[in-house]
Parts: sequence; structure tokens; C-alpha cells
Amino acid sequence: MNRLTIGTRGSKLALYQADLVKKNIRFFFPDIQINTKIIKTKGDIFLEKDLTKVLEKGFFTSKIQDALYSKEIDLAVHSLKDLPTEMPKDSCIAAILSREDYRDVFLSTHKTPLRYFNEYKKIGTSSLRRKSQLLAAKKNLKILSIRGNVDTRIQKMLDGNFDGLVLAAAGVKRLGLEKYITEYFDLDTMLTAPGQGAIAIETRNSDEKLKQILSRINDVNTYMCVSAERSFLKTLGGGCHVPFAAYAYIQNEHINIKAFVGSIDGKLNVKDTISGKKERFIDLGKELAERILNSGGREIISNLK
Repeated sequence: MNRLTIGTRGSKLALYQADLVKKNIRFFFPDIQINTKIIKTKGDIFLEKDLTKVLEKGFFTSKIQDALYSKEIDLAVHSLKDLPTEMPKDSCIAAILSREDYRDVFLSTHKTPLRYFNEYKKIGTSSLRRKSQLLAAKKNLKILSIRGNVDTRIQKMLDGNFDGLVLAAAGVKRLGLEKYITEYFDLDTMLTAPGQGAIAIETRNSDEKLKQILSRINDVNTYMCVSAERSFLKTLGGGCHVPFAAYAYIQNEHINIKAFVGSIDGKLNVKDTISGKKERFIDLGKELAERILNSGGREIISNLK
């Protein structure tokens, strides 16, 4: 295999991530020529659509997957948190790069920490997970929906449309925009989305040779952790229209998973943790989801529908 074509969205962050995958492959296989093909997804076309009202799976990924199945591209690069937990039968996640910073961050126009904000301040986020936890921490905040790429959202804040933003640390740092970060949220305040900070590489199930190549750049610990988080999410049947969160990490050969489900207004939530041998990462994600469902999570979710 002498030539590969990577499919990706066209934002600065997406292109950065595709280039990172390219560099990782070339580290082990310097003779492979790698090209990049930019593909517009529905998420790129319908820029004003409120993500909390999008029930369609693959809003940011399906067009790229179509190019994969038609063999226009050989591999697709995604932000893992954009990928539905139900993968198509003809493709697989062949590798996940070592995870970037998993946390959420707060950005504000005057470098003001969130604790000093009041109900008159406008906070931008497109995530119900973030909205729920923000309101749980500070109930009088004015939370407004925001769309656009990372750099676009920051510019909207600088233009005065928002007093603050909550974004994923990974995207901000990958674009070199750390100077706008006011604070990093700890997990007790803002538990993160399943797969946040991880880059996934998808390819066709039938392409055994490429899967072998991609196995060289797969970070096993990251793969286990994000798969545990996605197992939790899949068991709950969640998407971006429900405030779910999960984060897993490995310590002393054990995997630890923290998870959350909450109401949109921040008044109700169920949090729990689980730990076990790391080889049981999928089962532990399922068990944690079932515990949360049985501890009040089922009622919270049913009230959101």
C-alpha cells in the first residue's frame, strides 16, 4: 500500500486532526503517500441548526462515511465524540490516537472566572450536558446556544455576542488558542462527554491491510477508556439531546469510570463511579449505565422525551 486518502471535514480543527493522523502514519510508514480530501457534512452546511434538536445520527460524520464506502477515501478522521455509538456494519474504528486534554474550559472576555458571573452574563454552549452542569453549579446563569467552529465561537465572544464560552480544552489547545482560556473545569464541576479529546480513525472492515497499518498508531489505553465511555452512552441510548457525561481513566491496571445524567435545568442529576480490571472496560461501562438508570436516571431521561 503506497498511497492513502484521508477524508475529513474542512475546519481548522478537523484539518489539524487529519494532519496529526498523517504524521503518526508517516512515523511508522514514511514511504506511504498520503492525501487529504475535504468533505462537507450536514453539520457544516446547516450552520444555524440547534444541535440539541438534531435527532439524526451522524450529523457530522455520515457524508464522510459515504465517501469511505464508495472508496473515494481510504480512512476517515473524526472527533470521536461526533461518532454515533452504533457503527455501520461495513466500517470500524481501526485506531484512536493518544488522547489530548479531556477537560472542558471556560473562556471569558475579561478573564473573569465563572464563579464571578451573574444572571446578566451570557454564556455560550451548544451542549445540554454543559448547560445542565453549569446551571447545577450556578443556577442564575443565562445559557445561550452557539454554533460554529472553535475559532468562530471565540470570535463571536470577542465581538460581544457572549460574555463567556464553555469549550473542549482539546480543540482550543490544538488550535493554539490557550490564551483565551480563563479556567479549566475539574470533573466534579463539569464531567466531560464520552470520547472528548480523542481522535478516531475509521476504515472499511474489509481492508485488512490498512487495519494492520492503523494498529501501529492506536493508543491502547485511550482506546479502552473511550470505549468504556461509549459503552456507557450506548447502554443509556444517549445523544446530544440528553445531558450525559462519562470519563474513564486507567490506574494500576484498573479502569475507573465516572458518569452523570442530569436534567437540562440542572436541578436533578445522578452521578456514580465504577472500577474494575481494565480488560472489562466494555462490561463496566454497561454496568455503570444500568446502575445510574436504576438510581433515578431512567426517570430523568423519560422526562426529557
